[in-house]
Amino acid sequence: MGRKRRAKGEGTLYLRPDGRWEGKLTVGGRRITVYGQTQEEALRKLTDLAAKNLQGLLRPPEAITLREWAEGWLGRKGKEVRPRTLYLYRQELAYALPSLKDPTLPDPLGGMRLQAIQPAHVRQILDGLMGRLSLRTVRMVRQRLWQVFEEALNLELVARNPVAPVKVRGPKAPKAGRTLEPSELQVLLQALDRHPDPRTAMALRLCLACGLRKGEVLALRWADVDLERGTLSVTKAWAESGGQRYLTLPKTASSERRVPIPQATLNRLREYREWWKGAFGFPDPWAWVFPGRKGEEPLNPHTLNWALRRIAHRMGLPPIRVHDLRHTYGSLLLAHGAPLELVAERMGHANPNITLGVYRHLLEHERRGFVLDPEELLPPLPQA
Repeated sequence: MGRKRRAKGEGTLYLRPDGRWEGKLTVGGRRITVYGQTQEEALRKLTDLAAKNLQGLLRPPEAITLREWAEGWLGRKGKEVRPRTLYLYRQELAYALPSLKDPTLPDPLGGMRLQAIQPAHVRQILDGLMGRLSLRTVRMVRQRLWQVFEEALNLELVARNPVAPVKVRGPKAPKAGRTLEPSELQVLLQALDRHPDPRTAMALRLCLACGLRKGEVLALRWADVDLERGTLSVTKAWAESGGQRYLTLPKTASSERRVPIPQATLNRLREYREWWKGAFGFPDPWAWVFPGRKGEEPLNPHTLNWALRRIAHRMGLPPIRVHDLRHTYGSLLLAHGAPLELVAERMGHANPNITLGVYRHLLEHERRGFVLDPEELLPPLPQA
């Protein structure tokens, strides 16, 4: 099939020898090309280009800088992700493109034309960050740059992704968390018994006894706690971003879950509810289980880690984070024979493979205990 004639300003469309459809549109003396696996796909792309051109929105690709393209990418992501995630995206990109955070800052890479950036430019920027930032952060910066260029590649604004060949390597990452030893657990629980703030003490106990994340425990309302059945429902998370605190959905869809409360912890939670009544009045179902000073919002997100830091220092323990309590919960479940699928469900992991990746060392130790010697299955030989 040959070239298909279209009205002036609408471009041309024709079938290529390789079976794809190709559309061309002339803008300002230059030709923009789009491709499609079908005629309809190529026509749709060509029509979109023509509409943007009529509106004066079709800038020459060679005039777009990386900073401008990254700003547009962030704007589009803002419609897809949560505010906290978007804030982190901007922060990570700003390490490589400082002008995203402050337009007055020097930004050699961000000021370059999108098509002019080579892998060596990306390598130079990332190498410069290695001395100032953690390995994980540099990897996240690289990932964001890769995403920004990957969209440009998919829209055929660049010939290739210059970030793809650039790798960020380093020593093996540390474990996601540490499991508290029995002696540490004993000291910690005793310290929580003596803690002056019942809210902080009870919240930390739930993290340890139910495997909750910090944001999940702080977002609990009394409507989420069933003291009769001994369960709690995780439906929200209390988050902080850019100095602003807000209620959001849990980390993943599978993070929304119902968790059983162990009996000893349940008894303490009932006692805590009685204390709560004396401190804040009769609890409304939508009241926070762990309210801040005025009761209008939950505790400061940093309160729990601050408390653990002081307890560990006072008791002579190694540093403890809230996430270590959650990690201890998962480790203890597996060590006591809980199935991997059950642990994944209780932890709110998207699938058991995530649990396996985090707790593989425990499972491998368990597997070594299952040894079968075929000779033990044979009857003993008769005595001569």
